[in-house]
Amino acid sequence: MKEKMEKEKIMNYFVKLFWIFMIGSFLGFVVETMVVLIKEGHYECRQGLLYGPFVQIYGIGAVVYYLFVPKIQKSKNVFLICMLVGGILEYLFSYIQEVLFGTISWDYSNYFFNLNGRTSLLHCIYWGIAGILVSKVLYPLVNRTEKYMKNKIFKQITIVIAIFMICNITISWSAANRQEERMKKIPPQTKFDYFLDEHYPNEIMDKIYANKINKLRK
Repeated sequence: MKEKMEKEKIMNYFVKLFWIFMIGSFLGFVVETMVVLIKEGHYECRQGLLYGPFVQIYGIGAVVYYLFVPKIQKSKNVFLICMLVGGILEYLFSYIQEVLFGTISWDYSNYFFNLNGRTSLLHCIYWGIAGILVSKVLYPLVNRTEKYMKNKIFKQITIVIAIFMICNITISWSAANRQEERMKKIPPQTKFDYFLDEHYPNEIMDKIYANKINKLRK
């Protein structure tokens, strides 16, 4: 009985984290789209996965912030801590993306106090503000709605969406990796490579990831 309750507790916890990730990823897409719309006056696709309006770095950031909130909520330095954590996440994601796929999705080289173009003081400030919002808005909201997440039907829906997201992330990563191989003139080796070349050619990849800067083509 005790073991069953413990498993259910862990399940409820992961359901909560998953939806924080989903909400953060969706809000990230909205923010990125609005920024382009305001700055450049036109719509540009800013999704981070092949399917759906999601930018996963924001989702991961939301989860990290949520995990940090109980530890820093009473601190007077919430803003500074979130600035630091957000800046580190942004730098790491940029670095990992370039190493794995030979591309970057942002370049802050022209910004004041930037770090290798991967993050900047201004964007760290944005992360600090986001941390405050998570601490003051998202964290209390999630805690208030946590009881609804324990519903059996809600959990089943979560499992279905989680499977979709796992497949979405997997195919997105595979298609991006295969695009890098094509740019290196590596021919397809497997049936899956041929599938990726046929369904996710450079034209489609470049349209979906419109803001991507391809380092290998320079």
